[in-house]
Amino acid sequence: MNFLAALHRDNRQLVGKLAVVVALMFGFGYALVPLYRAICSALGINVLSLAERQTVLGDKGLANGNGQIDFSREITVEFDTNARGPWDFKPAVRHLTVHPGELTTVMYEFRNMQDRTMAAQAIPSYAPKQAMAHFNKLECFCFNEYTLKPGESKQWPVVFVIDPKLPKDVKTITLSYTFFEVAGKGGVKLGQAPQGASAKGGAL
Repeated sequence: MNFLAALHRDNRQLVGKLAVVVALMFGFGYALVPLYRAICSALGINVLSLAERQTVLGDKGLANGNGQIDFSREITVEFDTNARGPWDFKPAVRHLTVHPGELTTVMYEFRNMQDRTMAAQAIPSYAPKQAMAHFNKLECFCFNEYTLKPGESKQWPVVFVIDPKLPKDVKTITLSYTFFEVAGKGGVKLGQAPQGASAKGGAL
């Protein structure tokens, strides 16, 4: 009896130890997620998991039924820029190959070449035209109007997803932006006093 009691006691202790090990392993695996996010944040890496991508796509109504990326197709996206005025306006890359449903970010650089503050905004266009309904921008500088000081440079992103419902015959999409000055919102030139003020800054 003593032998059996000792055996049961040893078994209970072993089960207890195994339970602790399992709990520790589970806790370690659970802690890896915030740790991974913290490392990516510290290094400036923007990484979305597949589940997060599905959430983003699903919220935007872009998913092809289950929010997955269509790896069977490749779309070439060309980036074209036009400036109506003294702007240095260009994308970081001129073209990319993406999959429908894939979240993609492209940076654009702007520089005010004038010697005065200027307000401007960008207007997008698409070719072919039927691609417009399937080119979904989650973030874009074209949503807002911006003011740049003389010689000031800025970088802004365009975050987009191409709807998997894009017609099969469309292999290339050209995204074109025209960046133009907003009328009546330009600033004064360097060294020039604002209209209605004296050279010393006093009112006339």
